[in-house]
Amino acid sequence: MKKLIIGIGALGVMSFTTNQLINTFLLSEAVNNVQDMKEWMKQDIYNNRIDESVASDYIKTLNDTEDMLIEFYKLNTDK
Repeated sequence: MKKLIIGIGALGVMSFTTNQLINTFLLSEAVNNVQDMKEWMKQDIYNNRIDESVASDYIKTLNDTEDMLIEFYKLNTDK
């Protein structure tokens, strides 16, 4: 009985750890995507492909999104 409980516990821990790693990876990739988009916006401004006032609105939204993703990560890893 003891071995069965230990085995189930070990599987549960491995499952949780795998899910946590996947979630961390996905959040990291989402933040990287937002950062890439901000760089593209800055390049578009530099190359006169987009009006600076419009791009600044997009960049502000991307900054807010990045902050929310980071906050979400912090809230879910402090457990």
